[in-house]
Amino acid sequence: MNLDSQNLLDAEAGMFSHIPVLSRELIAGLEVHPGGHYLDATVGGGGHTRLLLEAALNVQVTAIDQDGDALAAAQKSLAAYEDQVKFIRCNFAAYEFTNGTFDGIIADLGVSSYHLDTPERGFSFRHAASLDMRMDQRQSLTAADVINDWDEGELAEIFFKYGEERLSRRIARRIVERRPLHTTVELASAIASSVPPKYRYGRIHPATRVFQALRIVVNDELKSLETFLEQAPNALLPGGRIAIISFHSLEDRLVKHGLRNSPSLRVLTKKPIIAEEAEIAQNPRSRSAKLRIAQRSE
Repeated sequence: MNLDSQNLLDAEAGMFSHIPVLSRELIAGLEVHPGGHYLDATVGGGGHTRLLLEAALNVQVTAIDQDGDALAAAQKSLAAYEDQVKFIRCNFAAYEFTNGTFDGIIADLGVSSYHLDTPERGFSFRHAASLDMRMDQRQSLTAADVINDWDEGELAEIFFKYGEERLSRRIARRIVERRPLHTTVELASAIASSVPPKYRYGRIHPATRVFQALRIVVNDELKSLETFLEQAPNALLPGGRIAIISFHSLEDRLVKHGLRNSPSLRVLTKKPIIAEEAEIAQNPRSRSAKLRIAQRSE
Protein backbone atom coordinates (compact mmCIF):
# COMPACT_ATOMS: atom_id res chain seq x y z
CA MET A 1 0.00 0.00 0.00
CA ASN A 2 1.44 3.40 -0.92
CA LEU A 3 1.54 6.36 1.43
CA ASP A 4 -1.31 8.21 -0.30
CA SER A 5 -3.60 5.19 0.05
CA GLN A 6 -2.56 4.58 3.65
CA ASN A 7 -3.16 8.18 4.70
CA LEU A 8 -6.52 8.25 2.91
CA LEU A 9 -7.60 5.16 4.84
CA ASP A 10 -6.28 6.68 8.07
CA ALA A 11 -8.21 9.90 7.47
CA GLU A 12 -11.42 7.99 6.73
CA ALA A 13 -10.96 5.97 9.90
CA GLY A 14 -10.22 9.05 12.00
CA MET A 15 -6.80 7.68 12.80
CA PHE A 16 -3.51 9.39 13.54
CA SER A 17 -2.23 10.48 10.12
CA HIS A 18 1.26 11.71 9.27
CA ILE A 19 2.94 11.45 5.89
CA PRO A 20 6.63 10.61 6.45
CA VAL A 21 8.87 13.21 4.81
CA LEU A 22 12.26 12.58 3.20
CA SER A 23 11.57 8.87 3.66
CA ARG A 24 13.67 7.63 0.75
CA GLU A 25 16.63 9.76 1.81
CA LEU A 26 16.29 8.76 5.46
CA ILE A 27 16.19 5.00 4.82
CA ALA A 28 19.08 5.21 2.34
CA GLY A 29 21.11 7.30 4.78
CA LEU A 30 20.65 4.79 7.59
CA GLU A 31 21.85 1.87 5.43
CA VAL A 32 19.30 -0.46 7.02
CA HIS A 33 20.55 -4.04 7.03
CA PRO A 34 18.97 -7.46 7.77
CA GLY A 35 18.63 -8.26 11.44
CA GLY A 36 19.37 -4.70 12.51
CA HIS A 37 17.84 -3.07 15.59
CA TYR A 38 16.57 0.48 15.14
CA LEU A 39 14.99 3.14 17.33
CA ASP A 40 12.18 5.30 15.98
CA ALA A 41 12.17 8.03 18.61
CA THR A 42 9.02 9.71 17.26
CA VAL A 43 6.94 6.88 15.82
CA GLY A 44 3.85 9.03 15.10
CA GLY A 45 1.46 6.97 13.00
CA GLY A 46 4.21 4.46 12.21
CA GLY A 47 5.17 5.59 8.72
CA HIS A 48 8.92 5.66 9.18
CA THR A 49 8.89 2.47 11.26
CA ARG A 50 7.06 0.69 8.45
CA LEU A 51 9.77 1.78 6.00
CA LEU A 52 12.46 0.47 8.34
CA LEU A 53 10.71 -2.89 8.60
CA GLU A 54 10.28 -3.13 4.84
CA ALA A 55 13.87 -2.12 4.06
CA ALA A 56 15.47 -5.43 5.11
CA LEU A 57 14.64 -8.83 6.56
CA ASN A 58 14.25 -9.47 10.29
CA VAL A 59 14.58 -5.82 11.27
CA GLN A 60 13.68 -5.03 14.89
CA VAL A 61 12.33 -1.60 15.88
CA THR A 62 11.86 0.03 19.25
CA ALA A 63 9.16 2.63 18.63
CA ILE A 64 8.51 5.39 21.14
CA ASP A 65 6.17 8.38 21.27
CA GLN A 66 4.79 10.55 24.02
CA ASP A 67 1.39 10.89 22.32
CA GLY A 68 -1.02 8.11 23.24
CA ASP A 69 -3.08 8.59 20.07
CA ALA A 70 0.05 8.22 17.94
CA LEU A 71 1.17 5.07 19.70
CA ALA A 72 -2.27 3.46 19.44
CA ALA A 73 -2.43 4.26 15.72
CA ALA A 74 1.07 2.89 15.12
CA GLN A 75 0.25 -0.34 16.96
CA LYS A 76 -2.85 -0.80 14.80
CA SER A 77 -1.09 0.12 11.55
CA LEU A 78 1.87 -2.17 12.25
CA ALA A 79 -0.08 -5.11 13.68
CA ALA A 80 1.37 -7.41 11.02
CA TYR A 81 4.85 -6.72 12.43
CA GLU A 82 3.96 -7.18 16.11
CA ASP A 83 6.84 -9.61 16.69
CA GLN A 84 9.36 -7.10 15.30
CA VAL A 85 8.25 -3.91 17.07
CA LYS A 86 8.38 -2.92 20.73
CA PHE A 87 6.18 0.08 21.55
CA ILE A 88 6.93 2.41 24.47
CA ARG A 89 5.04 5.55 25.48
CA CYS A 90 7.50 8.21 26.57
CA ASN A 91 9.19 11.43 25.52
CA PHE A 92 12.44 10.65 23.71
CA ALA A 93 14.29 12.73 26.30
CA ALA A 94 13.03 10.41 29.05
CA TYR A 95 13.89 7.17 27.27
CA GLU A 96 16.53 5.13 29.13
CA PHE A 97 19.27 4.75 26.54
CA THR A 98 21.65 1.80 26.92
CA ASN A 99 25.11 1.99 25.40
CA GLY A 100 25.60 0.14 22.14
CA THR A 101 22.01 -0.95 21.55
CA PHE A 102 20.95 0.29 18.12
CA ASP A 103 22.20 0.06 14.54
CA GLY A 104 20.31 3.24 13.78
CA ILE A 105 18.17 5.94 15.37
CA ILE A 106 15.64 8.21 13.69
CA ALA A 107 13.66 11.19 14.93
CA ASP A 108 11.08 13.19 12.97
CA LEU A 109 10.60 16.38 14.95
CA GLY A 110 7.69 17.75 12.96
CA VAL A 111 4.21 18.31 14.35
CA SER A 112 1.97 15.76 12.64
CA SER A 113 -0.88 16.28 10.22
CA TYR A 114 -3.09 14.69 12.85
CA HIS A 115 -2.21 17.34 15.42
CA LEU A 116 -2.82 20.20 13.00
CA ASP A 117 -6.01 18.73 11.55
CA THR A 118 -7.65 17.52 14.78
CA PRO A 119 -9.38 20.59 16.27
CA GLU A 120 -9.67 19.35 19.84
CA ARG A 121 -5.89 19.07 20.19
CA GLY A 122 -5.65 22.87 19.90
CA PHE A 123 -2.53 23.11 17.75
CA SER A 124 -4.09 25.10 14.90
CA PHE A 125 -6.11 28.32 14.68
CA ARG A 126 -7.93 27.06 11.57
CA HIS A 127 -10.54 25.52 13.87
CA ALA A 128 -12.14 26.78 17.08
CA ALA A 129 -10.84 24.65 19.93
CA SER A 130 -9.54 24.84 23.47
CA LEU A 131 -5.98 26.09 23.83
CA ASP A 132 -4.35 22.76 24.59
CA MET A 133 -1.25 21.88 22.47
CA ARG A 134 -0.07 19.04 24.72
CA MET A 135 1.70 16.24 22.85
CA ASP A 136 1.46 14.14 26.01
CA GLN A 137 -2.01 14.69 27.41
CA ARG A 138 -0.95 13.24 30.75
CA GLN A 139 0.90 16.47 31.54
CA SER A 140 -0.89 19.37 33.24
CA LEU A 141 0.46 22.51 31.51
CA THR A 142 -1.62 23.67 28.53
CA ALA A 143 -1.36 26.60 26.14
CA ALA A 144 -4.31 28.18 27.96
CA ASP A 145 -2.30 28.16 31.19
CA VAL A 146 0.58 29.97 29.51
CA ILE A 147 -1.59 32.54 27.74
CA ASN A 148 -3.77 33.38 30.73
CA ASP A 149 -1.37 33.01 33.68
CA TRP A 150 2.06 34.16 32.52
CA ASP A 151 2.87 37.85 32.75
CA GLU A 152 3.31 40.14 29.77
CA GLY A 153 7.10 40.13 29.86
CA GLU A 154 7.27 36.32 29.94
CA LEU A 155 4.89 36.06 26.98
CA ALA A 156 6.87 38.58 24.94
CA GLU A 157 10.08 36.70 25.69
CA ILE A 158 8.81 33.30 24.56
CA PHE A 159 7.20 34.74 21.41
CA PHE A 160 10.50 36.33 20.46
CA LYS A 161 12.76 33.46 21.55
CA TYR A 162 10.76 30.47 20.31
CA GLY A 163 8.64 32.06 17.59
CA GLU A 164 11.24 34.55 16.35
CA GLU A 165 8.37 37.04 16.39
CA ARG A 166 9.64 40.63 16.01
CA LEU A 167 6.35 42.14 17.22
CA SER A 168 6.36 40.04 20.37
CA ARG A 169 5.88 42.91 22.82
CA ARG A 170 2.83 44.45 21.20
CA ILE A 171 1.28 41.00 20.72
CA ALA A 172 1.86 40.12 24.39
CA ARG A 173 0.35 43.46 25.44
CA ARG A 174 -2.83 42.84 23.44
CA ILE A 175 -3.17 39.30 24.77
CA VAL A 176 -2.98 40.56 28.36
CA GLU A 177 -5.61 43.22 27.56
CA ARG A 178 -8.00 40.63 26.11
CA ARG A 179 -7.57 37.68 28.42
CA PRO A 180 -8.92 35.36 29.57
CA LEU A 181 -8.66 33.71 26.16
CA HIS A 182 -10.01 30.20 25.93
CA THR A 183 -9.98 29.15 22.27
CA THR A 184 -7.52 29.05 19.40
CA VAL A 185 -9.56 31.48 17.30
CA GLU A 186 -9.88 33.96 20.17
CA LEU A 187 -6.10 33.97 20.53
CA ALA A 188 -5.51 34.27 16.79
CA SER A 189 -7.97 37.18 16.61
CA ALA A 190 -6.24 38.99 19.47
CA ILE A 191 -2.87 38.55 17.78
CA ALA A 192 -4.16 39.76 14.40
CA SER A 193 -5.72 42.84 15.98
CA SER A 194 -2.39 43.88 17.50
CA VAL A 195 -0.33 44.08 14.31
CA PRO A 196 -0.35 46.57 11.39
CA PRO A 197 -2.61 45.73 8.41
CA LYS A 198 0.36 45.03 6.14
CA TYR A 199 1.61 42.46 8.63
CA ARG A 200 -1.88 41.11 9.24
CA TYR A 201 -2.41 40.17 5.60
CA GLY A 202 1.11 38.97 4.84
CA ARG A 203 2.29 35.63 3.46
CA ILE A 204 1.65 33.84 6.77
CA HIS A 205 -0.97 34.52 9.40
CA PRO A 206 0.42 36.73 12.21
CA ALA A 207 -0.52 34.05 14.77
CA THR A 208 1.68 31.39 13.17
CA ARG A 209 4.89 32.20 15.03
CA VAL A 210 3.10 32.67 18.35
CA PHE A 211 1.43 29.27 18.02
CA GLN A 212 4.82 27.72 17.28
CA ALA A 213 6.29 29.36 20.38
CA LEU A 214 3.42 28.13 22.55
CA ARG A 215 3.75 24.57 21.26
CA ILE A 216 7.48 24.58 21.99
CA VAL A 217 6.97 25.92 25.52
CA VAL A 218 4.05 23.65 26.43
CA ASN A 219 5.96 20.55 25.33
CA ASP A 220 9.43 21.77 26.41
CA GLU A 221 10.54 20.76 22.92
CA LEU A 222 13.97 22.36 22.67
CA LYS A 223 15.17 21.20 26.09
CA SER A 224 13.93 17.69 25.28
CA LEU A 225 15.79 17.80 21.97
CA GLU A 226 19.00 18.91 23.69
CA THR A 227 18.75 15.99 26.13
CA PHE A 228 18.06 13.55 23.30
CA LEU A 229 21.06 14.79 21.30
CA GLU A 230 23.32 14.35 24.33
CA GLN A 231 22.18 10.82 25.18
CA ALA A 232 21.17 9.10 21.94
CA PRO A 233 24.62 8.81 20.27
CA ASN A 234 25.85 6.59 23.10
CA ALA A 235 23.11 4.08 22.30
CA LEU A 236 24.45 3.49 18.78
CA LEU A 237 26.59 0.51 17.96
CA PRO A 238 29.96 1.32 16.31
CA GLY A 239 29.17 2.36 12.74
CA GLY A 240 25.52 2.96 13.62
CA ARG A 241 23.81 6.06 12.29
CA ILE A 242 21.44 8.69 13.64
CA ALA A 243 19.13 10.61 11.29
CA ILE A 244 17.05 13.58 12.44
CA ILE A 245 14.46 15.56 10.50
CA SER A 246 13.73 19.09 11.74
CA PHE A 247 11.22 21.66 10.54
CA HIS A 248 12.27 25.07 11.79
CA SER A 249 15.52 26.93 12.34
CA LEU A 250 15.57 26.58 16.14
CA GLU A 251 15.40 22.79 15.90
CA ASP A 252 17.80 22.55 12.98
CA ARG A 253 20.39 24.70 14.76
CA LEU A 254 20.31 22.41 17.81
CA VAL A 255 20.55 19.29 15.63
CA LYS A 256 23.41 20.71 13.56
CA HIS A 257 25.52 21.64 16.57
CA GLY A 258 24.46 18.64 18.65
CA LEU A 259 25.65 16.17 16.02
CA ARG A 260 28.79 18.15 15.21
CA ASN A 261 29.83 18.54 18.86
CA SER A 262 29.23 14.94 19.89
CA PRO A 263 32.62 13.30 20.54
CA SER A 264 31.33 9.92 19.34
CA LEU A 265 29.80 11.04 16.02
CA ARG A 266 31.03 11.87 12.53
CA VAL A 267 28.63 14.07 10.57
CA LEU A 268 27.81 12.65 7.12
CA THR A 269 25.72 15.57 5.82
CA LYS A 270 27.76 18.75 5.40
CA LYS A 271 24.53 20.45 4.37
CA PRO A 272 21.05 19.25 5.35
CA ILE A 273 19.14 17.09 2.89
CA ILE A 274 15.94 18.80 1.74
CA ALA A 275 12.86 17.57 -0.09
CA GLU A 276 12.77 17.44 -3.88
CA GLU A 277 10.10 19.33 -5.81
CA ALA A 278 8.11 16.16 -6.49
CA GLU A 279 7.75 15.45 -2.75
CA ILE A 280 6.90 19.07 -1.99
CA ALA A 281 4.14 18.96 -4.62
CA GLN A 282 2.71 15.83 -2.98
CA ASN A 283 3.20 17.03 0.60
CA PRO A 284 3.67 20.84 0.97
CA ARG A 285 4.66 20.42 4.64
CA SER A 286 7.89 18.77 3.49
CA ARG A 287 9.12 22.10 2.12
CA SER A 288 10.67 23.12 5.45
CA ALA A 289 12.07 19.68 6.34
CA LYS A 290 15.82 19.26 6.84
CA LEU A 291 17.51 15.90 7.33
CA ARG A 292 20.91 15.56 9.02
CA ILE A 293 22.75 12.26 9.45
CA ALA A 294 25.76 11.28 11.56
CA GLN A 295 27.61 8.01 12.25
CA ARG A 296 28.99 6.53 15.46
CA SER A 297 32.76 6.24 15.33
CA GLU A 298 34.10 2.70 14.92
